[in-house]
Amino acid sequence: MSENPAAAPSTANAARSRAGIGQPPWDLSVGAIAVATLFALPGGYVLWRALTGGSLHLLVERRSLEPLWHTVQLAFLVSASTALVGTALAWLTIRTDLPLRRFWRVVAPLPLVYPSFVGAAAFRSGLTPGGIVHDLAGHLGLDLQFRLHGLVGSWLVLTLFTYPYVYLPVAARLSALPSSLEENARLLGDRPLQVFRRVVMPQASSSIAAGALLVFLYTVSDFGAVHLMRFETLTQTIYRTRLFDQGRSFALALLLLALALVVVATERTVARRGSRSEVIGDRSPLRIPLGRWKAPAIATCSLVVGLALFAPAVSLADWGLFGWFRQRRGLAELRLDWGDVAGATWSTVWVSMVTAVVAIAVVLPVAYLLARHRSRLGGIVNSVVVAGFAIPGLVVAISLIFWTLHASPFEFLIGTMPVLVFAYVVHFGALAVRTAQVAVSSVPRQMNDAARLLGAGRLRRFFTVDLPIMAPGLAAGGGLVMLSTMKELPATLLVSPIGFRTLVVRIWDTYEALYLAEMAILALVLVAISALLTWFLVVRRSDHLA
Repeated sequence: MSENPAAAPSTANAARSRAGIGQPPWDLSVGAIAVATLFALPGGYVLWRALTGGSLHLLVERRSLEPLWHTVQLAFLVSASTALVGTALAWLTIRTDLPLRRFWRVVAPLPLVYPSFVGAAAFRSGLTPGGIVHDLAGHLGLDLQFRLHGLVGSWLVLTLFTYPYVYLPVAARLSALPSSLEENARLLGDRPLQVFRRVVMPQASSSIAAGALLVFLYTVSDFGAVHLMRFETLTQTIYRTRLFDQGRSFALALLLLALALVVVATERTVARRGSRSEVIGDRSPLRIPLGRWKAPAIATCSLVVGLALFAPAVSLADWGLFGWFRQRRGLAELRLDWGDVAGATWSTVWVSMVTAVVAIAVVLPVAYLLARHRSRLGGIVNSVVVAGFAIPGLVVAISLIFWTLHASPFEFLIGTMPVLVFAYVVHFGALAVRTAQVAVSSVPRQMNDAARLLGAGRLRRFFTVDLPIMAPGLAAGGGLVMLSTMKELPATLLVSPIGFRTLVVRIWDTYEALYLAEMAILALVLVAISALLTWFLVVRRSDHLA
């Protein structure tokens, strides 16, 4: 039987059309290009200002190299320590017979509920006179002179509140690792330590590296924790020089941007290699008996979780209750009423919800290109959106401030809510892309085809067929954006309209004014909201994160 060469291309095209693969509609492509342009705007403006401002020579000065060294040094230290802590906790809770294993698996990711600057404030307030640690040491006859600051303070705080970024993917990887690999190695005479080194580590190495690189990115972008710890990093220098030395500020912002993009590129390379080399199993993981090491393992988990989760909560509760009791006894009035708390809470919730909705709407064209058409344009736009996540919030804020100041048609946007929401969307939109892509892929093509045969247009098919099915996935992506938005500090500080005060702004202002009781009450409210979202979005789905 002879084949018709002319019919082959048409058959292939028909198959691609049925699969949703091929040339995307022109309006979808235009929308995706518009999204890429908007997400590239802050980084592009930083690049343009640095190149045209004649300030690149400032990068080789000592005043610039010193904060760069501090930033890289801190990022490497925090990445290494979180890789160690996160991997150890994941192995203990997933692959061993650790007592109360389910409890440890629930509480281990929960330090994510603390913004880094809130954790830093809690630790510092606990060590100050009147703080719970300082007072407890006094009752024991100890004169506590220790002050948490500088490199050590920044390293400790950031390690405690970022190790879940390593723990979650490593725990997911170890849960999927087939027990037969370890059983075969033990049958061949390998000891447990040898099995861990030869079998477990090679399979989990890409997850460890990806998590550590994410921590590296978080650290170089951090502003609040290093500010409270009085450690001069790139973000601190940019924030300090943004008004009186704009040339240096933009040059350092370009340096920070380049550093962040290198980290993102490295992480994506590691993730691609890991997905090709790792083995996925369908059996429950092997439980290794700890034996006499059971007590040290429990002590290790208790120390990490106690310091990262319970110690900040106790410190904040101590200060908050102290201020409340003082007011009840008529000794001192709180410089905060419940109307202020409710107002800041409402501002935080509604701007986060608006950002989540806008972010989902903005990234949907990218998700359709990736899931339905698999176009090269979709991959390029997706890379631009992911790069937006790499840009530190401080850099996004500064670029938007000065862009609106110097762009003559857009001066009216200075200090407005659309600019704030835009900053949030650029910074956190990438968190919604993957979930939106999965949501689009979950819609059966047959249902869409049936609706089209019944005469439904593309817009009607979207609202009646696609959207109801995609809603749970889109809600999860929006929740991640909402959670991150609520905890974002530098962009909120710099871009918020006058008089618009979210919880993070109120916490920052009260702590800087040394109103510790007021700070603690506001921080506990923010942590409670973050804990609720973290529970539904992260903890309940931790076994599926990779």
